[in-house]
Amino acid sequence: MAEWAGRPATQIAAAVRAGEVTARAVVAEHLARIRVINGELGAFRVVREQRALAEAGAVDDRADRASLPLAGVPVAVKDNTAVAGEAPRTGSAATPAEPAVADHEVVRRLRAAGAVVVGLTSMPDLGIFPMGDSPYGIVRNPWRPDRTPGGSSGGAAAAVASGMVPVAQANDGLGSIRIPAACCGLLGLKPGPGVLPPPFEPGDPWFGLAEHGPLATTVADAALLLAVMAGRPEWAEATEPDRPLRVAVSTRSPVAGFPVDREYHAAARGTGEALAQAGHEVRAADPPYPLALGTTVLATWCACADGCTRGLDQQRLDRAVRRHARAGRLARRLGLPRQQARWRGQLESFFAHVDVLVTPALAQPPPAAVRWGDRGWLRNVAAVSRYSPFAPPWNLMAWPAAAVPAGMHRTGVPLAVQLVAPPGGERVLLAVARQLELRRPWPRTAVAVAATPGASRAS
Repeated sequence: MAEWAGRPATQIAAAVRAGEVTARAVVAEHLARIRVINGELGAFRVVREQRALAEAGAVDDRADRASLPLAGVPVAVKDNTAVAGEAPRTGSAATPAEPAVADHEVVRRLRAAGAVVVGLTSMPDLGIFPMGDSPYGIVRNPWRPDRTPGGSSGGAAAAVASGMVPVAQANDGLGSIRIPAACCGLLGLKPGPGVLPPPFEPGDPWFGLAEHGPLATTVADAALLLAVMAGRPEWAEATEPDRPLRVAVSTRSPVAGFPVDREYHAAARGTGEALAQAGHEVRAADPPYPLALGTTVLATWCACADGCTRGLDQQRLDRAVRRHARAGRLARRLGLPRQQARWRGQLESFFAHVDVLVTPALAQPPPAAVRWGDRGWLRNVAAVSRYSPFAPPWNLMAWPAAAVPAGMHRTGVPLAVQLVAPPGGERVLLAVARQLELRRPWPRTAVAVAATPGASRAS
């Protein structure tokens, strides 16, 4: 019997469309894998076993099954995105337990395309800190279970990297797609504004910084998921660049005082060399990061926490989140530093001669998988700043950015680079990622969990 858990979404959908396998059989196999390994990794807060099987059967019965782009594909949805009949708790004990009455628009589009939602993925309390812990438990990195998978889409990344689902919906306010993608060896893309329906409206506590996006093990799967969620079917095919690109490689940290591990340095430089060999014009060049960028990011991040916690029982929030929100209220009173307009002009000048920027995706390996929410505020802020300074600037600028696997670190976790393009460059990022994937293939499923008894090995 064919094994479907661990296969790409594109293969699964093609087989279900052709009648080679039923959606119900595919979903049942993935649910069996979830039963075996989710207890170790904690990737899902909710597993929709009976509902998912019923919904898979409904896909099999659809008259248009043969034309569905995601026919029978099991997908995971992040715990802050509405799925009808489930309570989106946003990883928090302080949020309401009432089920959502309707799907978020991106979930509706996924289901309309034939995807089956198998569960809601774990995330840290309100998505504030990019770690894997919450009041519901600790999420673990499938490559190194003693390390965090990152966040706030850490559960989604752990689910995909372990083969529990081929793809997952996620969202990114200050790095929450790219950070866990980098920690777990996945392709994760944050589009620019207007590509997908916004995650939070009305009353967005993230000031418009957040965007939905895909997490996947292949560029083809990421492109397909993005195309469906965006309602842009013409985006479903990821091809290599159609012309030589001007590529800048920078390994300088955007935030002064936080060093970059030598292996992340080397990953970015090696990516530049690979792109030069592919015919692109590659040079070393640093973006014009403002001196006060770290202060701007911290003030904005704290202000987002303040917005996210309003109206909630503060005593039911993680200790670190409460402190972060208090700092956000102070930042609001003092007036948030506003450098975006000035920096945007400087970046436009920089990118007048650059099509794609390559940076490390992380500065240090992922921290330990522990209960960070119960630790002190300064300890959390310092840990986050040390390991993930490269992602937030591109939310502040609202520019598309992606994390792409780039080898393995000596500690046994994946290495990754970040690709950044000017507004409208989502397909350029996917094209470059496809070129890297063809020339430097990456392992699709974490080896430790791929060999778990009762779980199928990825192809």
